[in-house]
Amino acid sequence: MEQWEYRTLKYATGGFLGGKIDEQEFQDELNEFGSQGWELVSCFDTSQSQGASRDIIVVFKRRK
Repeated sequence: MEQWEYRTLKYATGGFLGGKIDEQEFQDELNEFGSQGWELVSCFDTSQSQGASRDIIVVFKRRK
């Protein structure tokens, strides 16, 4: 039976109304986890107000 381990990261957004991230930095970090064997399985944002995003939640998994 396969076993998995999971890792969850939270990225804070910036900007006056939130929702802004440094796309290159975000991509670089995702690629770093990928090179360590982590697979991205989910990515979603949390609401702040008026449709703006407060945080981005990223979930990875890899075989134990």
